[in-house]
Amino acid sequence: MSRFLCLTLCALPAAAQYAGLSLPASGNNQAASVSQMIGPAKVTIDYSSPAVHGPGVPGGPPVDRRGKIWGALVPYGLTDPGFGTSKQAPWRAGANENTVFTFTHPVQIEGQALAAGRYGFHAIVDPNEWTLIFSKNSTSWGSFFYDATEDALRVKVKPQKHEYREYLTYEFLDRKPDSATASLQWEDLSVSFNIKVTGATEIYLSRLRQELRTDVGFQYLAWTNAAQYCVQANTNLEEALQWADYAIAGAFVGQKNYATLSTKAQVLRRLQRTDEAKAIMRTAIELPGTTTFEIHQYGRQLLNNQQNADALAVFELNAKRFGEAWPTHVGLARGYAANGDKAKALEHARKALPQAPDALNRTALEALIKSLSE
Repeated sequence: MSRFLCLTLCALPAAAQYAGLSLPASGNNQAASVSQMIGPAKVTIDYSSPAVHGPGVPGGPPVDRRGKIWGALVPYGLTDPGFGTSKQAPWRAGANENTVFTFTHPVQIEGQALAAGRYGFHAIVDPNEWTLIFSKNSTSWGSFFYDATEDALRVKVKPQKHEYREYLTYEFLDRKPDSATASLQWEDLSVSFNIKVTGATEIYLSRLRQELRTDVGFQYLAWTNAAQYCVQANTNLEEALQWADYAIAGAFVGQKNYATLSTKAQVLRRLQRTDEAKAIMRTAIELPGTTTFEIHQYGRQLLNNQQNADALAVFELNAKRFGEAWPTHVGLARGYAANGDKAKALEHARKALPQAPDALNRTALEALIKSLSE
């Protein structure tokens, strides 16, 4: 069995390939690669992908190996491959060269820490539980020279039934901002394991601090975007306030506009400095360069936060500044409706309807008018 495994699934490199010639993949096990960003970290899997229907004799039909993959073509446990220095070799979780995982940042595999780097990937296959091995040796040909003393990490996972896959495939599933599930799928089985990036927020903050010191830092938008990230992550708020201030008044960089002032207001709200945030937003919406759409969006934010009276005041200011321009009447309709004045809300919704710039807004206004009329 081990000799069959060596000659088919894990074919040895030909001498011509050592000479650097461009030839088809050994055993027709095509090279493949898949990468996924998990938060700030990039995870890459490089592997060779065997098929269930393997190569037969030259010129003959492919060999149907379905039902003969697990425990046969891929043996259970550790085996002697009959070549190389390893007498207790796991499966290389692919074909030909090492399957290699590359992590640009430290991660946790099934909750266990693994440093950034390149790792040869192997598996001890079992009907009920697999042992996944990340080896510090990422350059060997397969598992023929596997050495357990080079293991960086071992984790145990359960195999699962899966829809048929002709070619061995790796995929990233269940993707979240700081984690994803890597899944090996072949024939009618899959093995999946969780990859989580440790300290993703600190990685982002470290990058932001470095990048703001480069030429990127000569743009006020860079400082506002950095501060807004902190608001969204609810972290590093005191430094975010400094970044917001620099976007407003930093030498050669700062600009006092709606974007910079509203960003500072967002930080102040996170810091529970509500009165200061309101005062800054008042200044922001009264700036000559502030647009009707920016004021309208601020009013909508206040409505979403159940600050209905404040929202109506903002919509009224928008109408005072921009008159009949779209979307002042929409804002007034929503503001009056939220404050219980359906008559005025209906009046402004009817004025807004012929101004609607597209079908989506027109449909929304028609629904609002119908609701208010009833």
